[in-house]
Order: sequence, then C-alpha cells, then structure tokens
Amino acid sequence: MNKEKNLEVFRSAPVPQAIMKNALPAMAAMLMVLIYNLADMFFIGQTHNALMVAAVSLATPIFLLFMSIGTMFGIGGTSVISRALGEGRTEYAKKVCSFCMWGCVAAGVGLSVIFLIFMNPLLRAIGASEETWHFTKTYLTIVVCAGPLSVLANCFSCILRAEGEANKAMIGQLGGNLINVILDPLFILAFNWGVAGAAIATVIGNAFGACYYMQYFLRGKSMLSIHPRDFSVKERIPLNVLSIGVPASLASLLMSVAQMIVNSFMAGYSDMALAGNGVAMKATMITGMVCIGFGQGIQPLLGYCVGAGLWDRFRQVMKTSCIIAISISASLTILCYIFTGPIVRAFVTEPAAYEYGVTFTRILLTTSFLFGLFYVVSNTLQAMGAALPAFIVNLSRQALIYIPSVFILNRLIGMNGLVWAQPVADVLSTILVFFFYFRTVNKMMAAYNNGTPEKEDI
Repeated sequence: MNKEKNLEVFRSAPVPQAIMKNALPAMAAMLMVLIYNLADMFFIGQTHNALMVAAVSLATPIFLLFMSIGTMFGIGGTSVISRALGEGRTEYAKKVCSFCMWGCVAAGVGLSVIFLIFMNPLLRAIGASEETWHFTKTYLTIVVCAGPLSVLANCFSCILRAEGEANKAMIGQLGGNLINVILDPLFILAFNWGVAGAAIATVIGNAFGACYYMQYFLRGKSMLSIHPRDFSVKERIPLNVLSIGVPASLASLLMSVAQMIVNSFMAGYSDMALAGNGVAMKATMITGMVCIGFGQGIQPLLGYCVGAGLWDRFRQVMKTSCIIAISISASLTILCYIFTGPIVRAFVTEPAAYEYGVTFTRILLTTSFLFGLFYVVSNTLQAMGAALPAFIVNLSRQALIYIPSVFILNRLIGMNGLVWAQPVADVLSTILVFFFYFRTVNKMMAAYNNGTPEKEDI
C-alpha cells in the first residue's frame, strides 16, 4: 500500500535518503513561497514608486498573521499526527486532522472580520503615513477578505507531510505560488492595478493551494480526514495540537508584531528608510525560507522516530540534518552578501532607498548563517512534543530578545540599531535553542532507556 511505503521511509530508509526525500519537497515549496514574496516586491518596484514598496512592507506583517494561524494548526497537527502514526494510532490521527481543518476555518474567518472592522486603527498602528495610507489600505483590504484561504493553505502544506506525502504538500504550495508569480506582472504592470493587483494575485494563489489540498482529502487519497464527523475536542486533541502549534505560530505572530514596531520607528526616520528596510528583510528571506523548509521537512521524520522509539535513528537524522543545514545557510549567506547590490537594485531604484537597502541587508546577513541550525533544532523540539521549551524559545527569540533590542538599540545608535536588533536576537536565540534541545533529548532518552518513555500525551 502506498501509505505504508511512505511510512517505511520514516522507519528504515537510509538516513540521507529519508532526510532528502522529506526535506527537498519542503525546501522547494518554501523556495516558491520566497519567489512569490519577492515577486510582489519586485513587480511593485517596477512601477518605480517607492511609496508602493513601503506600503507592501507595512502590510506584510498583517498578512503574516494569517500564515501564523495556519502554522499553529499545521505544525501542531503535524507533530501530533506523525507521533500518533508512529504509535499506530490512525483513528486518533484522523480526528486531529479534522480538528485542524475546522479550527483553521473558524480562526481565519474570525481574524478577517476583526481586521475589516478595525482597519483604520490598524493602519495607524502599523505606521502608515499620509503618503502610504491609500496603498496600504487597498492591499490589506483585499488580502484580509481572503485570509481564511491563506490559513488553510499554510496549514495543510504541513499536515500532508505528516503522512509522508511531502511531494503533494509541495505541489499545493508550488502551484499556488506559481500562479501568483505569473499573475503579478499581468495585474500590477499590464493592467496597471499596482498594489491591488499584487493583492489579487496573492488571493488567487492561496485559493488554488487551499482547493488543491481539500480535493486531495475529498477524493479519499489520504489516511487522514477533514470530514466533520471526525471532528473532536476529546482525548486532549486541542491541548496536544495547540501546545505545540502555539509556540510554533508564536514565532510568526511575534515576528509580525516586531516588524510592525520596527516599521513604525523606521517610518519616523523616512519612508525611503522604510522601503529600504522592507527590501533588506526580503533579501535575507532567501536564506531564511530555505532553512525553514528544511526544518519543516525533517520534522515528521523526527516525530515518527520519537513515537516509534527509534532513538539511534533519531540521533543519526539529527547529526546529518545539522551538517546539511549549516552548509546550506552558510552558502546562501555568502552568495547574498556578494550580490547584495544587484539584489537590492531589483526592488528599488530610488537612490536613497537603495542605499538604505544595501546597508540594512549587509547588517542582517551577519548572522543569517545560523538560520539552518536554529530551524533544525527548533523543529526538533516540536517533533519531540517538547511544548514548554518550544514555547520559551519562540517567545524569547521575538518578544524577550528581539523587541527589547529594538527599543534599546534604537535609543543607543539610532536607525541602524533597529536593524542590528535582529542579529542580536539570532545569536542569543540559537544559544538558547541548543540549551533546551540537549536538555530535552537527554531527559527523554534517559527515560526511554529506563523503560518509561517520556513523551507528550497524544
């Protein structure tokens, strides 16, 4: 049976083969997410209107909130489902999947309604100026209306990997993002719709991804389920999903809040500095998104090993994954540093915005080589069901380290301090995640060797 073959890869395929079979599709999917994120900014940049670029930078954190909800159910569900399948609890896994489906629908609709009602106060809060107000509101109104589609697409691009369907998870993301990239130049430039065109292209791409995943389940191709009859809040399903999902989504959520704070400060210096910072963040996404994809790709494999008690295999997967991850992130960081000028020039041509973009990008690249290790280890904590350590790491990375650093460094060294806050957070959070990883894995392996496996209640 095809599903059993997928699980056999988790159980006994050579470690490098198992890693790459799961990681490559996830990395390809995240590369496409990266391309579609860059495409919006690139084609908006071709209008030669830096205010539009600034508006998209302001709107991005709000759009990320919808993705964070999808991450909450997707990563949390993937962790619980992969461990349940490792234990042979297929019916429980079905219930978890259905809970994630309908939880996404309810949360996505609720968030959209709130944002539409409070749109004007929201625009003031994120730092929209008189010049960028109209562009930002236009973009946000469109993407917020279709927010639930983004939540579903982001969630199930993770869930499918829990049952070994990494390729299908990739197809849904690739298809939706490819549609967005194709439509961007048509809507933004050919139709002259500007930021509205970028938003409409994003909505259509997310609609494709959500529909692709839904038809996969409705056609009976999955061992999991999204049927309402399998929805359940019993057996601690909400607690088990959210205890892992909330820390995972917290990173995206707090990143959005932190970016809104930085944007607000940056806008106080100038709209050109805001545009340059937006481009710099997109440039460092090249390394970040690939590493996020790698980390998410290996999570189900590690979760299965934990659920099945395959600790020798777990150690082999971790060692190989860390070597691959640091090689990827270091290589991409070097390439981005070498080509900083051309990368920034692709998005902004206004001289002031360009200079800011180059300076800010090089600051952010000082620590992006750490991304590979951070995302492998943080996803491993989630795979092990280590809810509290994962929560502390994600809370510290953005809230306890990054946001205070923004305020402190802005006061000490001004505008550049707003950018240096991220490298500070990268270093300290990487140290922290390794501390919790060694503490957690040693504790779980010792308990398992003593005949009392210590793992989350699933």
